[in-house]
Amino acid sequence: MADTLTLFTSIGLSEQKAKETLKNEALSSALKDAITQAQHVHGVSGVDKAMGVLLYNMASRLKDTKRLAFLSDSIAQRKICTELQLTAALDFVKSHPQDPINQKEFDEACGVGLVITPEQIEDAVESVIKKHKEQLLKERYRFNMGLLMGEARSALKWADGKVIKNEVDMQVLHLLGPKTEADLEKKPKVRQFKLKGESLKFHKPGENYTTEGYVVTPNTMALLKKHLEITGGQIRTRFPPEPNGILHIGHAKAINFNFGYAKANNGICFLRYDDTNPEKEEEKYFTAIKDMVEWLGYKPYAVTHASDNFQQLYDLAVDLIRRGHAYVCHQKGEELKGHNAPPSPWRDRPIEESLVLFERMKKGLFAEGEATLRMKMVMEDGKMDPVAYRIKYTPHHCTGDEWCIYPTYDYTHCLCDSIENITHSLCTKEFQARRSSYYWLCNALDVYCPVQWEYGRLNLTYTVVSKRKIIKLVESGIVRDWDDPRLFTLTALRRRGFPPEAINNFCARVGVTVSQTTTEPHLLESCVRDVLNDTAPRAMAVLEPLKVTIINLPENSLVLRVPDFPANEAQGSHTVPFTRTIFIEQSDFREVMEKGYKRLTPEQPVGLRHAGYVISVQKVIKDAQGKVVELEVSCCSSDTAEKPKAFIHWVSQPVKCEVRLYERLFQHKHPEDPSEVPNGFLSDINPNSLQVISSALVDTSVKGAKVFDKFQFERVGYFSLDPDSTADKLIFNRTVTLKEDPGKI
Repeated sequence: MADTLTLFTSIGLSEQKAKETLKNEALSSALKDAITQAQHVHGVSGVDKAMGVLLYNMASRLKDTKRLAFLSDSIAQRKICTELQLTAALDFVKSHPQDPINQKEFDEACGVGLVITPEQIEDAVESVIKKHKEQLLKERYRFNMGLLMGEARSALKWADGKVIKNEVDMQVLHLLGPKTEADLEKKPKVRQFKLKGESLKFHKPGENYTTEGYVVTPNTMALLKKHLEITGGQIRTRFPPEPNGILHIGHAKAINFNFGYAKANNGICFLRYDDTNPEKEEEKYFTAIKDMVEWLGYKPYAVTHASDNFQQLYDLAVDLIRRGHAYVCHQKGEELKGHNAPPSPWRDRPIEESLVLFERMKKGLFAEGEATLRMKMVMEDGKMDPVAYRIKYTPHHCTGDEWCIYPTYDYTHCLCDSIENITHSLCTKEFQARRSSYYWLCNALDVYCPVQWEYGRLNLTYTVVSKRKIIKLVESGIVRDWDDPRLFTLTALRRRGFPPEAINNFCARVGVTVSQTTTEPHLLESCVRDVLNDTAPRAMAVLEPLKVTIINLPENSLVLRVPDFPANEAQGSHTVPFTRTIFIEQSDFREVMEKGYKRLTPEQPVGLRHAGYVISVQKVIKDAQGKVVELEVSCCSSDTAEKPKAFIHWVSQPVKCEVRLYERLFQHKHPEDPSEVPNGFLSDINPNSLQVISSALVDTSVKGAKVFDKFQFERVGYFSLDPDSTADKLIFNRTVTLKEDPGKI
């Protein structure tokens, strides 16, 4: 064993690596044989470290050990000199299992004997940089240098990668000069929305007929030709929310998909309110929806309403009756519920009779529920003759009392898509059952028919997003309103401090697939941390204060300059006072030393972040109940003191603030699942979902903060200023905690 260990270390393996190798019997045996084979060529001391690394990598990756001697010999004879050649050699022997190996083919496949000169590398890199010169000068060091490397490597397959990289670095430096401060600024992480699975099969504008399931009629090609004349072949999408509630995290995916897909293809996206149900629509929802779309960074090509088309939709309904595809029915709503509703006795009434009755519906001559207009078709889920129009004597947000009949989703949606010449009607999976009715209605009226594409919804665990259920949470006083930071509505996430870029990055990370996605909230929180780490300036805050008096510090206060971003001090700084009286977290002091505890104890000093001082306890002051209420400490410069085991944050002459700490609203992953929560989601509320700290102390740098301004309170978490704040009292919501460090005590 000792001899083998010595053998392995003789080729450059560290002692630890050699010992690990010995534990793997198969690898140990193969490597020993490979070294012995190489020593036959070079002698016992002739195998250097570069050759040893290749032998080790070959032995650990080779599957067919009968090729071991051949490959060891090729390495020993310096035919195989680089990792790239070794990979090619392993691929070659894998694809040529039969003996004998054709040496000439092997040499060609592995670049044996090819010598790439420095001049060739210089010329190849120069050619690649010349090709991308304009973009390089524009983007400077933000340019993807990997692209230059990749193209140079393609031109010089067997060149040493390190030599190519050095040449690329040198020529880029010669072209651009040294990095400036602007070059050193971190580029924000922006993820692009990625299509997966079915969504990769999207049709080109005007080629709707190539989509599986699309219905082609004798007039389809003429309609598509006219559609292309209007759009110029531009991709058109739409985001069509109902204005009867606040958008939630699932809508963020729909917004990103519709707007993102159009943007990525130089297309346009409409924001269209599906306002066909006047009973539930309110002005605040129209405003909030548009605000959230713009907050996420998207600008609609146009803001439209289904109600903009009420007259045209009515005229098309009259045409549908004339064509024999719709009829006025008097079955009651209760009779039409479910999938086994009895057939309508009015299905075959004369066309002229339905036209007269539909006109009477429009004039308000029927009571609500007394008549509907139904379409003569069977939906994919088996439901027969869906309703196209119903009577509602409710004033409409946009049209007032002009109409008392309103179109349904099944009738309106596809026709508004057609009217706006939408190319890709993107909707969630539950609308797949309506795809056949979508195509049927457009074709029954002989109008342009877009393509409906479905994708999987985005669901999060530990929450509910249903409008009905959120209303129950609000009405029961469990949450304050739709923007309560414990919810996953977009207004709630904004209030909690989630940056819009983080939500977009999260949607991009989840991607678009046909299957439904259920994701843990911590993945969204991870995206939030990524953005806030780069954008939220640091401040110091103490949530549970312990007074500390520094007895050997002069009375007059010092002013310290603290970087906003310690990792990059060029991004700015702020000042904080440092006086004899400071406050630290109660948890940063322990009267009794415990194993592994690294912060302040009577026996153990601690450093103060940004102050340049180390403090040591001189006296512990307690109240009548024996609780520690103050520490008297002495300080010395951190330049002269022994380096402490930890540095803690502190505040001096602080601002008293309210801090709200949020946890999950529900205790179970799926609060709506009766198998997990038998008594319903309202019984699953986490009693500790909100903790209010009314007297937190924060450093003075936050005094000028505006609503939604974000900070990292060092060692505590990320926080955002709440709209409830006043000039006299700042209120901070904890957005997310810092990354957990399991080893930190």
